[in-house]
Amino acid sequence: MEKTTEPMARASALATPGSRRILGIAGPPGAGKSTLAARLADALGPEKAVVVPMDGFHLAQAELARLGLADRKGAPDTFDAAGYVCLLRRLRAPGAATVYAPAFDRSLEEPVAGSIPVAPAVPLVITEGNYLLHDAGEWAAVRPLLDEAWYLAPDEALRIGRLLDRHVRHGKDPACARAWVARSDEANARLVAPGRDRADLVLDTG
Repeated sequence: MEKTTEPMARASALATPGSRRILGIAGPPGAGKSTLAARLADALGPEKAVVVPMDGFHLAQAELARLGLADRKGAPDTFDAAGYVCLLRRLRAPGAATVYAPAFDRSLEEPVAGSIPVAPAVPLVITEGNYLLHDAGEWAAVRPLLDEAWYLAPDEALRIGRLLDRHVRHGKDPACARAWVARSDEANARLVAPGRDRADLVLDTG
């Protein structure tokens, strides 16, 4: 498996006009997936690449509460994995119409439908999320739909620091943020770690 700190050339090669490819960026919580995806898309430009995050398929907070899963938000079973797979299939075979994908609004802590337009002519969809390389249940169908899959493996102290900062920024007090990271985020990090072996590329991101 190749290791590199220069992913831009690979993303650019995938963004070939006249075809549609999907690049998946996976890794543990706080690995920098959304940051890298946005950086790649910005460099390529909107005519060549669009980011469709897995987080748009979070179940709504009311549904998590109904299912008794609110305290496990972010775990694999708190997403509509089958819906995400269906969207990836649509994106792989673009028709004449724009496809609208959901986003996740961190200020609301809710998914928002129809937020991300993907025009038929855009050659590269960059999708990112924890479970793109997870091989259990509905998630196992994701990897075959990706033309390339990358796994981010940052310095662990840096990753955990990012998570704590994110949770505090979005309303948790520092003690609650530390408890959530230790109980929830790190359980999810351990769960996705084996996906590293199913990646085409491992990126040491600091």
